[in-house]
Amino acid sequence: MTFEPQKPATPRPATGSIVGAFAIDIVLVGVFSAIGRASHGEDALAGLLETAWPFLVGVVVGWLVQQAWRDPLSPVRTGLGVWGATLVVGMLLRTLSGQGIAIPFVIVAAIVLFAFLVGWRAIVAVVTRVRTGPTAK
Repeated sequence: MTFEPQKPATPRPATGSIVGAFAIDIVLVGVFSAIGRASHGEDALAGLLETAWPFLVGVVVGWLVQQAWRDPLSPVRTGLGVWGATLVVGMLLRTLSGQGIAIPFVIVAAIVLFAFLVGWRAIVAVVTRVRTGPTAK
């Protein structure tokens, strides 16, 4: 009988980081929607939910499809998937609900949502790497 050491289990993220990451995504989609409304001279808060809901559904879909709770802070594994789902689902739901999706809006939404949903995770990754120092290979 041979003894093989067990590989250490991948540490699970703390519940706080999961809830926090989800909350940040939701807040940033709200900020994106408020900025969009304000840029068109609309009251940023009055119709915020009407503007934001398709993208909020997209965030939830992205979290479920990506199983984002497994690695909520990863810019690549989680951030890109949540961004893609938020953009695609948001645009599909806007179309189905009659809100319209002009090409310039899709381009701006893609850029801003990328900066928001992937960007904050990239910043966290860089700060974490700087704080912990280089990893041994």
